[in-house]
Amino acid sequence: MKKTAPQKSFASHPWHGITPGDNAPETVTAYIEIVPTDAVKYELDKESGILMLDRPQRFSSQCPTLYGFIPQTFCDELVAKRCAERTGLRDVKGDGDPIDICVLTEKVVSNGNLLVRAVPVGGFRMVDGNEADDKIIAVLESDLVYGELQHIAQIPRPLLDRLKHYFLTYKQIPGEGKRSVEIAEVYDRPEALEVIRRSMKDYDRVFRQPPAAAVRSRTRRPARKARAS
Repeated sequence: MKKTAPQKSFASHPWHGITPGDNAPETVTAYIEIVPTDAVKYELDKESGILMLDRPQRFSSQCPTLYGFIPQTFCDELVAKRCAERTGLRDVKGDGDPIDICVLTEKVVSNGNLLVRAVPVGGFRMVDGNEADDKIIAVLESDLVYGELQHIAQIPRPLLDRLKHYFLTYKQIPGEGKRSVEIAEVYDRPEALEVIRRSMKDYDRVFRQPPAAAVRSRTRRPARKARAS
């Protein structure tokens, strides 16, 4: 009797093998890398799709929400163009990573490396050096406390202030000079959806185009194995 090859299944790559969701950008799938209790910084290894330990948290700053990215998004030309249009800044480029997302929930999630369904309600137009580095603010779908929020103005101000402080300071290392990071704009849900749409188009243009053109696009910037959050 002829033997058949055993069936094997492989985990999907969190960035490329999982869709942003059938209803994106109104509701999105988010891959969570870190949770508020993490004392180390985890980041996705772009090549393998495995969550890796990037570095211990050297200081007391910790992200107050679930934090990760939206699969099959890419912060590139269209996202950077929107940043330039809204801020008046020149020579802005995308940071070359998937779009970051913060997900609010009243539940305690013990660890990252998981998928959640989230509803965008706004975002921060963050500029790191000359790179657009938007942070989408979302609520966990059906969350008992935050699930009914629809606009960023409904989020408690102290929580937004904590998020701003985290993103403006977590890359600042004493003794190494001040890093040029700013939140140029805080925007509401319609603009968050526009940023996500643009990032999905940027992803399609770079990762779904003919192989030769894709290689040219991906070699415009130095390769980074772990994504820079």
